[in-house]
Amino acid sequence: MAKLFRFSGALLFLLSLLSLPVMYLSRWREPGPETGAALGDAVFNVALFTLFALHHSVMARTGAKAWITRHVSANLERSIYVWIASGLFLAVCWLWRPLPGMIWQARGPGLALYLVQLFGIVLTIAAARIVGVWELAGVTQPDPTRAIEFKADGPFGIVRHPIYLGWIMIVFATPAMNTTQLLFAVTSSAYLVVAIPFEERSLVEAFGKKYVAYQREMRWRLIPFIW
Repeated sequence: MAKLFRFSGALLFLLSLLSLPVMYLSRWREPGPETGAALGDAVFNVALFTLFALHHSVMARTGAKAWITRHVSANLERSIYVWIASGLFLAVCWLWRPLPGMIWQARGPGLALYLVQLFGIVLTIAAARIVGVWELAGVTQPDPTRAIEFKADGPFGIVRHPIYLGWIMIVFATPAMNTTQLLFAVTSSAYLVVAIPFEERSLVEAFGKKYVAYQREMRWRLIPFIW
């Protein structure tokens, strides 16, 4: 049963990730109708994503993990996190309310933007393989006995958080951007910017000098030559 729970959680994780391109290419493709409820819809969308972000941050903390493992098997801790996070992200995608207005339509440089998105996808997958796809999907727990090396090469030689950089490329580099898509891109990217310092603080606490040395070697957190 535990194995079934972990693999079904991984399937839900995959479905939640696939929901994003489905939304961009279908439900969010056209601007919403002009109504007087646009501001309320925007507030609803931000609140919805904030709920996902709060779970994502709180349950990633050591204290929350310890609380979970007091009530369930430690082998299921990551899978429970993935189940809840995936369910919430599905809710974000499918309950996100459309907003009126077009921001840009790039006909000339459209191909270049698609290439940026493609690079973002490749960067995300390459970094996820290094971190551990099965761990990210909750099928396996992180192995505390495994020696972890932080090296400024491959995706992690570009920035310290290449998965987040890939995400930003994917959500922003679209040839046609409407208000619905832009609010999602800005809100999700703002969460990443806020979360990175807390995540790095946890990494320093967990790995000490190893991660500090990597921070010195790779200066850029998210955007090369900027931050």
